[in-house]
Amino acid sequence: MKKLLLIGLFGLFSLNAYAQEETTYNGEKYGYIVDKSGKKIEGVVHLNGSYSSPWQNQSKVKFAAVADIDKVKNKIKFKTYDADDIKEYMLYDGDTPRVFESIKYTNKREALNSSDNATGLGAGIKALNNLSRNSQFAEIVMDGKIKVYKMYGYPTSAAAYNSEENERLRTSPDYVYSKKGGKVEDFTPAKVKIAIADCPSTKSKASKGEYGSLKKEEKQRSGLGKFIRDEIKNATVDKLSIVNEVIYDYNENCK
Repeated sequence: MKKLLLIGLFGLFSLNAYAQEETTYNGEKYGYIVDKSGKKIEGVVHLNGSYSSPWQNQSKVKFAAVADIDKVKNKIKFKTYDADDIKEYMLYDGDTPRVFESIKYTNKREALNSSDNATGLGAGIKALNNLSRNSQFAEIVMDGKIKVYKMYGYPTSAAAYNSEENERLRTSPDYVYSKKGGKVEDFTPAKVKIAIADCPSTKSKASKGEYGSLKKEEKQRSGLGKFIRDEIKNATVDKLSIVNEVIYDYNENCK
């Protein structure tokens, strides 16, 4: 019995060590999906997008459970899922887990931004590509009471031939957030101030201008002019700095 126990412990140790050292199989990354019932299924994940087209990771993902990996024949049987099929998926990027969660969000800002990057039919296609997508996978960049997601706008169907548009979309992701499991909202300095106002310490810091990333704003008149000014301002705000400073502070120090 003692011998069998030692063999079992050695086998368990070896398996854990292997799992920690190996994050890919046959070039595919290990990870999991969470199905609609909340069940986590482990296997390998194949991203739908690439370095030059990260927005494609928001629409679909390919996954193969452990049972669908034939290591003898060196074959993987993938199945494709969209954001209505599963709750989330995760894959390892080196030792770092990247988690994509299915959310309800329509990128109206990027749809409106079409006029700056395309005209005529191209602008219409780009706007439709963004407005027609409601359920999407969004990568989590900060988890907690306020959860923040990174989102990319969708280009026109001819994006492969428009390197300038591709580069802007690839290097300029937007951020959205959800507070305590609520509705996913656009990420703006004004909304962030409202979201953290239920915590005395973060509310006080924001009102006193103690957050370097969240500048104190002057009151402006309402109407179309304010809307346009806000959109221009939101496009130039360093949202990631707000996430790393303000949202992090709220998640760590507020109940």
